[in-house]
Parts: sequence; structure tokens; C-alpha cells
Amino acid sequence: LIHAGGGTLSMTVTPDHLEIRAADRGPGIPDIALAMQEGYSTASDEIRELGFGAGMGLPNIERNSDTMVIDTEVGAGTVLMATIRFSAAENQKSGEGRQAAEQ
Repeated sequence: LIHAGGGTLSMTVTPDHLEIRAADRGPGIPDIALAMQEGYSTASDEIRELGFGAGMGLPNIERNSDTMVIDTEVGAGTVLMATIRFSAAENQKSGEGRQAAEQ
């Protein structure tokens, strides 16, 4: 969020899933694999002192979603789409992260 430069957040709810789409006008993510590492952050010390920039946002979204797609272009922004299925039979992942959150 600290680099977003504004954007939109929308969601679609159907009987079997929730789809979340976040689009920003930030600088883009130059290295998605690096950004997905827990603890990695480009936040300044000032932002970290406010409680942001722990480097857990993207890993936590991936852990708690059934699907997650990141479309990014350096200099143009990022679109993140995450889907959470309501039916356990339709989950594509083990659901381990969501099960822990539900307990």
C-alpha cells in the first residue's frame, strides 16, 4: 500500500467463490519472486515505525487464497487477483492456511 499511488479494490461474490481484484498506479514490482519472500520489504524505516512494511502482505494473501495472480509492469502499476472458494471440494490448494485461520 505504501507504494500504491492510488488505485481500486473490487470484489465479486458468487455462491461458490469470492474474487478480489486490487489495481494500483504504483511503480510496479520489479521482482515478484523476491517480493513473495516473507519479510522482504522496500518500506522505509519511517513506514515500518508506523507498523507497515513487515513483508508479509503478499505471502499471506497467497497462503489464504485458492488462487492468486499478480500482473505487474515496472513504472505502470500492479494488478493482484485472488480467489477464495467456499466449497472445500473445489479448493485447488490443501487449504492448510485457511484451516488455521478458521480455528
